[in-house]
Amino acid sequence: MFSLASADLVRFLFALVALLAAANVLGYVAERLAIPRVIGEVTGGLLLGPTCFGALFPQAFHWLYLGFSSESDLFGLLYQFGMILLLYTAGLKFQSRFAKADLKLGIAIIIGSTIIPFAVGWLSTYLFNPAQFLGAAHNIVALKIVVAISIAVTSIPVIAKIFSDLGIMHSRFAKIVVAIAGVHDLILWVALAIASGMVSSPGGHIDAWTVSRSLVVTFAFLVVCIALVPWGLRRITSKRANFLFRASFLGYFLVILFALADIAGYLKVDVMYGALLAGIATKFALPESLHQRLEAGINGIAFALFIPLYFAIVGLQLNLAKHFSVGFFILYLIFATIVQSVVVYLTCRVVKTDKLTSLNFAAAMNARGGPGIVLSSVAFSFGIINQDFFAILVMLALLTSWMAGSWLRYVLRKGMRLMPGDEQLVIRKAQEEVLFQPSAVPVQSHAPRQP
Repeated sequence: MFSLASADLVRFLFALVALLAAANVLGYVAERLAIPRVIGEVTGGLLLGPTCFGALFPQAFHWLYLGFSSESDLFGLLYQFGMILLLYTAGLKFQSRFAKADLKLGIAIIIGSTIIPFAVGWLSTYLFNPAQFLGAAHNIVALKIVVAISIAVTSIPVIAKIFSDLGIMHSRFAKIVVAIAGVHDLILWVALAIASGMVSSPGGHIDAWTVSRSLVVTFAFLVVCIALVPWGLRRITSKRANFLFRASFLGYFLVILFALADIAGYLKVDVMYGALLAGIATKFALPESLHQRLEAGINGIAFALFIPLYFAIVGLQLNLAKHFSVGFFILYLIFATIVQSVVVYLTCRVVKTDKLTSLNFAAAMNARGGPGIVLSSVAFSFGIINQDFFAILVMLALLTSWMAGSWLRYVLRKGMRLMPGDEQLVIRKAQEEVLFQPSAVPVQSHAPRQP
């Protein structure tokens, strides 16, 4: 009943090997070139997809990735698992606590970088014809919500990876940005859950009841996951009668992840929103030692297989030769970058932050990365957007992440500080330490040069 013909399995594994190898190799090359790994992983899919390989050798592409009836379903399953695990790892990085001295700045940036860019994004839909990007659901309100989110969204996984690659994850600046990004994106995911709930309603009708129901269910699920689930986990996880936890540490938390994602799906909130909240709930429930153990285990599975495949399959779905408007994308990129950067910069200046620190926050909060790509994937799968806008949002996420990483790398190489409190920052990269002296040429050492 659950079998796969031997010939089909061989073909699927061959296609899987090619895609996974391309994602990992190009991801590695991207890192060596000081580019976020996600760009290389998506590029692997682009090269093997209809944009390159499919355009040059259409029959070979069809044989490899569409060779039997269920092959697309198998890749679709891997794609969904990768998205679920990406959101779960983002939830595990969630930080809700600010140092008292950073609370004012953090709250100001959260409010400024969420409300204003979201409102500007919504209003921008009156400057162009959004109907040209409508998906199969033909829901213009949901489309406007997606446009608004795309202007405001920030990437927790990508910005955290950039900080880790630069060796500054322990800095005051990095801790504040990760905390801000977590709260910020949780708010925006509520908006996406509402949009997906609207298009999931019977008949796709939009009325006051549909919108009210989406709001109530989404916020109720949020409260349960943030308040009640961690409380319950703290009480049952370590009990002797919890045979699932005793049988498999990692398996226990994967069950919780998939259960909450499934419940979210049944409530028509959104499976991916459930995965994000599962990560946050788990983070709140566990002591630091168990959290680190869980994160290491999940990362070992997710970032070795499912997440690289997810980003590669995103590239595999893109056909930039046929479904990509270069002119509109450039305008959209400039608009999104200016809106988010200017709003964050001015917000920082209002709360008396110096110019360089304000610029650094503006650059970091502009990285859309993984969540930007997940936003496009979820909106595309629900039929909110079409393939043209899907490509635009993916490329927006990739380029803004590259821009953010490039700016922060430039600041460090020039010997400038990230923010007050990081004047004597020690770069911690690959278990080696290189003393970072602000406003001076970095000291030479045996440590490998930062790429």
